[in-house]
Amino acid sequence: MAARAGLTIDSLTASAAELADEVGFERVTVSELARRVGVKPASLYSHLRGSDDLRGRISVLALSELGDRLSIALAGRSGRHALDAVVTVMRSYAHEHPGRWESTQVRITASEAGPVGAKVGALMLGIMRGYDIPPQEQTHAVRLVSAAVDGFIRLQANGSFDRSEPNAEASWTRMIQALDTALSHWPAGAPDGSSVDNRETDNSERTSR
Repeated sequence: MAARAGLTIDSLTASAAELADEVGFERVTVSELARRVGVKPASLYSHLRGSDDLRGRISVLALSELGDRLSIALAGRSGRHALDAVVTVMRSYAHEHPGRWESTQVRITASEAGPVGAKVGALMLGIMRGYDIPPQEQTHAVRLVSAAVDGFIRLQANGSFDRSEPNAEASWTRMIQALDTALSHWPAGAPDGSSVDNRETDNSERTSR
């Protein structure tokens, strides 16, 4: 294969993202990317520090794309309408770009994510403010939604819902209804993240003795 001229970090990242969607995020390496673009791996090290750097750039690209979609979908929406919008965007993005979606679920530092990571985080937190969830509880609520959606996506992709009824779409609808209920009736929690009053626990234990 003839080498491609004019490779840039942006074009390499875009090619790597396409590769991730085809073969899986964890299988993306500098060597695999070099084969895809028709150069020797050594030629890419003037642009990349290694495979971890490459995968991190895919994550940033995916977060940027996801943030743009979320911004459009959430405009003018709050509460249940905002929740419906965000989970629909997350699911459709995962179906269209499975490798890129996977890249948004791996560890990446705040400095690496930069403004795109902050944008996605702010959009997600904005949904929780629409449910009147206290500031100290909003991160917990975002994690609940993210975990539920990503878990559903992974299970469906693995065929886990194919062997039983009702179909996956019915369960997806019920999951969103359950999330809306949970967010609408969010339990009070202590500022340190604990949701259990230790004094009540101690009193309960003494009563049962």
